[in-house]
Amino acid sequence: MGVKQAIKNLDAFPRAEEHLLQKTQSGALVSIVGLVIMATLFFHELTYYLSTYTVHQMSVDLKRGETLPIHINMTFPSLPCDVLSVDAIDMSGKHEVDLDTNIWKLRLNSHGHIIGTEYLSDLVEKEHAAHKHDDENEHHDDADKKLHALGFNEEAENMIKKVKKALDNGEGCRVYGVLDVQRVAGNFHISVHGLNIYVAQMIFGGATHVNVSHMIHDLSFGPKYPGLHNPLDGTVRILHETSGTFKYYIKIVPTEYRYIWKEVLPTNQFSVSEYFSPMKEYDRSWPAVYFLYDLSPITVAIKEERRSFLHFITRLCAVLGGTFALTGMLDRWMYRLIEEVTKASGGRAYR
Repeated sequence: MGVKQAIKNLDAFPRAEEHLLQKTQSGALVSIVGLVIMATLFFHELTYYLSTYTVHQMSVDLKRGETLPIHINMTFPSLPCDVLSVDAIDMSGKHEVDLDTNIWKLRLNSHGHIIGTEYLSDLVEKEHAAHKHDDENEHHDDADKKLHALGFNEEAENMIKKVKKALDNGEGCRVYGVLDVQRVAGNFHISVHGLNIYVAQMIFGGATHVNVSHMIHDLSFGPKYPGLHNPLDGTVRILHETSGTFKYYIKIVPTEYRYIWKEVLPTNQFSVSEYFSPMKEYDRSWPAVYFLYDLSPITVAIKEERRSFLHFITRLCAVLGGTFALTGMLDRWMYRLIEEVTKASGGRAYR
């Protein structure tokens, strides 16, 4: 009997007799408020436990021999599709040739509506000696050969008339697709460099009349993952009565995103700085939009993780226990306050 009594003495939750308990309206109100608060905190903690957070880790990039996907989606509101060309050049100066590259050009009217589509599978398959983008002297030295190859024959004249008509009608062009280039530093650019210099001169009347205004809807170097921000998305650059060359200097950071279910998504994030060079009358180059990219030697691994179940139980006990204790204190204070007010009212009535 003594052992049982000793065990009972360890009870931290003694029970009062039923007839000694008193239920009040104030206690019911506090209990309802406490239950609502505890239910709200419970669902908040449950949501917090089920959500994931990310951990960032850095290491040296050891990838070799892979290609770099470049997703392009841009609009040139002042240039017809017939004059636009897309070129990719790696750091050695060679044009990248990839017949699997998928690039589309959409003809747009002056209101931005699509009026035609053209599929280009060999935009980057060009002879490097046919035209040099960094030295316009090459155009002049080889001008006779180009005139003989292209000639101002009926076909060339028809193209010039077609482009001039498109310019008069305010046609634009939307370029979108994927360029697969070697995983080395280089650049890709969208310009009128694919035209013979004399044809371009007849169409535009000079480099200063080439309007390379553009809108970048999407520019990325791989698939998107949660929280990824591509800094060039939504960029709008509109030129008025001037022309020039835009250059975007891009630093690419290889990235791996590891989902909670262990799937790994290889992609890239990047930072960018911008430079605009206005065109002058004596300039011998032609306007373009350049994207010059370089790859960081460091790769970033972003891993999704979930909080432990013990962490969830600990927080749950803390918030529910704290709420229960607080409502108990509030109930006692309200009961005493009401009791004092009742006594004071009864005392005045007696007097």
